[in-house]
Amino acid sequence: MNRRYILKLATAAGMAALTASYPIFIERNIVKINEYIIPIPRLPESYENFTIVQLTDLHYGFLVHLSFLSKVIERANLIPKDIVVCTGDYIHERNSAVQIDKIWPELEKLKAPAGVCSVLGNHDHWADTERSVYWLDKTGQNLRFRKKCLERNGERLWFVGAGDLWEDHADIDLLMQGIPDDECRIVLAHNPDTADTDFESKADLFICGHTHGGQVNIPFYGSPILPVKNKEYSFGLKKSEKKNPVFISKGIGWSVCPVRLNCAPEIAVLKLIRSRV
Repeated sequence: MNRRYILKLATAAGMAALTASYPIFIERNIVKINEYIIPIPRLPESYENFTIVQLTDLHYGFLVHLSFLSKVIERANLIPKDIVVCTGDYIHERNSAVQIDKIWPELEKLKAPAGVCSVLGNHDHWADTERSVYWLDKTGQNLRFRKKCLERNGERLWFVGAGDLWEDHADIDLLMQGIPDDECRIVLAHNPDTADTDFESKADLFICGHTHGGQVNIPFYGSPILPVKNKEYSFGLKKSEKKNPVFISKGIGWSVCPVRLNCAPEIAVLKLIRSRV
């Protein structure tokens, strides 16, 4: 072997190693701030351009450090917005409250003019339901099985907190009781399959997480693995079987395998606009 051949071989090996490591060590740590325009026909005029910052699937734990998530929360606080919503899976562990007690003091730092509304995901239950609910209450962010009404110029916008489909699913119709039929409702649910469950009430928008966008997005194919029944629920704005708008964030952390390819973590910024469609 001459020197030139060895150099080419070393370069090729280096490129292969860089390509292989990119999904694990690089893209997984690139958190983007992505803005989405969400048209809602029944949105009150006073809430035109109402802005929601969504954080979901932080999965604090192995390979997702607290310092990394603290910076994500700092960035979320700097974004101009009206409200923050968090849709579950804040930790990665099971059968322990150690990670719960470390991540929630960071989540408590989230601020917005209209407050912070949070629900739980399956991992929060798998770790410790009681402790997770404790922190929801302690931080004042608890929207689980509750509703929050905002009012501007006599017009109202509702936020409704659903449970996790796998661990504590709640009857959507029951959650909607007391909300006038003609008023706009936004439902927070960890798992987007919640939008396809059996309910009759009008939901103007579901905001969800859980899928991580599939973590790997192959051009012209999509995501090979999605932990949902409805495989249309990858990321972005979709329509449910009931024709309700469903927004799914790619989230921050990982599950099953610590990779991200063509599916960078995101802080989702949802700007609501009125639509006649």
